This record gives sequence, structure tokens and C-alpha cells, in this order.
Amino acid sequence: MRKQPILLSWSGGKDAAWTLHTLRDRPDVDVVGLLTTVTEGFERIAMHGIRRDILLAQAGATGLPLIEVRIPQQCDNARYEAAFAEALAQARARWPELQTIAFGDLFLEDVRAWRETLCARLGWNIETPLFGADTAKLARAMTEGGLRATLCCVDTTQLPADFSGREFDATLLADLPAGVDPCGEGGEFHTCVHAGPMFAHALVLQTGEQVLREERFAYTDLELVA
Repeated sequence: MRKQPILLSWSGGKDAAWTLHTLRDRPDVDVVGLLTTVTEGFERIAMHGIRRDILLAQAGATGLPLIEVRIPQQCDNARYEAAFAEALAQARARWPELQTIAFGDLFLEDVRAWRETLCARLGWNIETPLFGADTAKLARAMTEGGLRATLCCVDTTQLPADFSGREFDATLLADLPAGVDPCGEGGEFHTCVHAGPMFAHALVLQTGEQVLREERFAYTDLELVA
């Protein structure tokens, strides 16, 4: 069987990493590259706030080439879509048979529909291999399957700030307050993956400064050691 090439939207977090692991277990697809949105000036992954040097180390550990969607600070939707379209064009120029991009969405129907509409307009299909999964079971599968990640951002309107900087593990899952999704799919938290079956080797990170942004989001700055 000839494998279908697929591009993966890479956030640097656990859901994208587990999506890569899931896709690599499938006999019908071949993940050929990663695509990540990076905010210029900050040089960090948009939303997660992960440093670009960690992103590059993650990509290296997956063994996959990385295509960056470069966006300005305070980016509006039109500029984001233009940058996204340009990055997809770069991907297709490199892999002419590429038609599909995968995302790590779990259950937010509106987000998935928006991605589907945008990508269809640009001549692309999407896949969301984890969509509809039971997030409690999925979180356990991740931790028991060897994925290692650190919470790099917490929405303090949904989760106490001191969860930021903690490891995503069985202890954390047991400590989550009632109503908080075990995978953070309600925006409660974001993660930075540093080890797992999708990596050829683990990354060594250390926690740095912790800051509160917009009087709401508790970020823990993670720094690459090795």
C-alpha cells in the first residue's frame, strides 16, 4: 500500500505529540513534516509560549522537517490566514502530493469546523485522529504510554496558577479540580512535551520565570538545557 503523505500541525504540546504517535502507528499515512505558528519578535510558539529553540529541538527529536508560520505580534485573522496559506504553499512545493494536514483537536466542534473551512478554501483536507476521544482515558494513555510534558500555561480563571510548571502525570491528573478537562481541552492549560514515544530522545528542560499575563494566564518559561 502506498502511504498518503500528511503534514502535522505542531503546537509543541501533548495533543500534537500524541497525534504524531497515533499517525505513525497507521499503515496508510506517512507524516512528512511539522507546521508551527511562531510569533515574530517573541520567537515563541503562538498560544503555548514555548521558546523557538525548544521547538527546533522537538522537531529534531521527531526526525521531521519543520515549516514555520511566521506571524506578527497582535496578529489579526486576515494576516494569520495569509501566513498560514503561504506556509502550506511551501509544504506543497516540497511535497507535491501533499493534500492533508492533521490537527490534535479533541472535541471542540467549532474549532474543527473553522480549520476545515479554512483548509478547504486553500485546497487542503484535514484529519483529526484524536477527535471525540474520551479525554480521561486519553490522558491516562499518554502518561502510561511514556509521554512527558510540563504545563507551560494555565488559565487562572479555571485552574490555580500553581499548576503552571507542574509535570503532566498521574499525580497532576488526580489533583485536577472537578470540571477541569484532563487534557485541558477547555483551554484550562497548555503543555510542552519533552519526551515520549514520538521522540528519538528526550529533551532536558528547566523551569525559569513564572509570569501572569493579561491578569489571567500563568506562564512558566521553560528553557532548553540539552
